[in-house]
Amino acid sequence: MNSYRFFILSRLFFACFGFIGMQQLHAQTTAHAGAGKFTPIAQWYDDKGVAINAHGGGILFKDNVYYWFGEHKVAGSAGNTSLVGVHCYSSTNLYNWKDEGIALPMSDDEQSDIVKGCVLERPKVIYNAKTKKYVMWFHLELKGKGYSAARTGLAVSDKPTGPYQYIRSYRPNAGKMPFYPKGTPDSDRVNTTIVKEQDKFFMRDFAGGQMARDMTLFVDDDGKAYHIFSSEENYTLHVAELNADYTAHTGKFSRVYIGQQTEAPAVFKRNGFYYMIGSGCTGWAPNAARLFRAKSIFGPWEYLGNPCIGPNSDLTYGGQSTHILNVNGKKDALIFMADKWEPKNAIDGRYIWLPITITGDIVNVVWKDSWDLGDLSK
Repeated sequence: MNSYRFFILSRLFFACFGFIGMQQLHAQTTAHAGAGKFTPIAQWYDDKGVAINAHGGGILFKDNVYYWFGEHKVAGSAGNTSLVGVHCYSSTNLYNWKDEGIALPMSDDEQSDIVKGCVLERPKVIYNAKTKKYVMWFHLELKGKGYSAARTGLAVSDKPTGPYQYIRSYRPNAGKMPFYPKGTPDSDRVNTTIVKEQDKFFMRDFAGGQMARDMTLFVDDDGKAYHIFSSEENYTLHVAELNADYTAHTGKFSRVYIGQQTEAPAVFKRNGFYYMIGSGCTGWAPNAARLFRAKSIFGPWEYLGNPCIGPNSDLTYGGQSTHILNVNGKKDALIFMADKWEPKNAIDGRYIWLPITITGDIVNVVWKDSWDLGDLSK
């Protein structure tokens, strides 16, 4: 009888403990939202109570669901070595995220470009309505070669959450000269007879393809897609057209802000103008964001200065741009997504999401300790 009573009491104890634990877990998983709030730099948790692991990422919106893809980091790992793959999360409200697992796993095959130990950065996914495929592009560095490979990688899937099949990696637009839209200053044109100092890296890589590092993807209103990436030893951005399947480059591309060292591009479109936010190149340390505007995706792009205002704006609030999300169904509802990198313990990197405010033609990113979707421009 005593043993039975002990058994009953112990079951009641653990049931109560478990209930309390579940309540604490629920509070933890929604802590980043704060009952429908975004809190930049705070630790954000998924539906399992695990810190969201999607660094340098981007978001795809499909069938009323948001899919967040990013680099999966490992505890205790310094730098940016990829040991797991691209993580995927889903949400219907942007506040609460479901863990969908690893969409693109790193390979155990030492002959694979994406073998564990390579560097895979800034994965972005877009949907191709023609092929019904989900197309992922990313920046790839080969294992053991530092940042010398400077390739772009491609993977595709039949489902947004994957699994994604790795296709290939390469340097884009080998043997191709850039496209110069009307209005491009003569100083920005490549002179193939007298190679200028700012063009030496472009001409060096002309035959084998241009370097492709920090990147984003953009699908225009007409369904055409573009790959925008840091090139030429990060001195110049390239805006490159993708083919109809989004699985290769067409050879048409332009060069942006030549010789000025810009990386971390993120793009949106508004009232017929294209806007791009990027950063300078200061390693893992934050710097001032850069805003550009153009009437054509190929440019010429006009430099508009730093869109961030207020305290710590000269360091982009400690972060670096990765993606700009247009919240579907709301005009000018734009979220600036950035990463606060922690190179000594990469998994502890945090996310900085802030509303983009637009007044006339003025675009700003202003710090808020806490905010919700109601703070976005209507």
